[in-house]
Amino acid sequence: QVQVVESGGGSVQAGGSLRLSCAFVGYTGCVYDMSWYRQAPGKEREFVSVIESDGRTTYTDSVKGRFTISQGNAKNTVYLQMNSLKPEDTAMYYCKTEPPPGCPLKRVAPLGYWGRGTQVTVSS
Repeated sequence: QVQVVESGGGSVQAGGSLRLSCAFVGYTGCVYDMSWYRQAPGKEREFVSVIESDGRTTYTDSVKGRFTISQGNAKNTVYLQMNSLKPEDTAMYYCKTEPPPGCPLKRVAPLGYWGRGTQVTVSS
């Protein structure tokens, strides 16, 4: 069974750091684009960062210079290092794994797979 497994959330004070981890398990036949999204209470889910299968990274403007996304040593594992955290970073953080074109899982889940989320709380 394929699934996205996130970990690493928690509570910190403003200015602190956290590292989130995400692993896509259950199928190792492809290399995926892996993204982080977040959703604060009462708000829509928003894009945070992505690392594509070729290593290219993109960040939303509000986290540039503070967050770093990187690939782990294990295949289809990704980290989100979050530094200089602000109260407005408080949200549930979700990892999304998207099968690339040509991957058999693309037919099964064309919009990708989501994890259940990990909570990040930043106090002022």
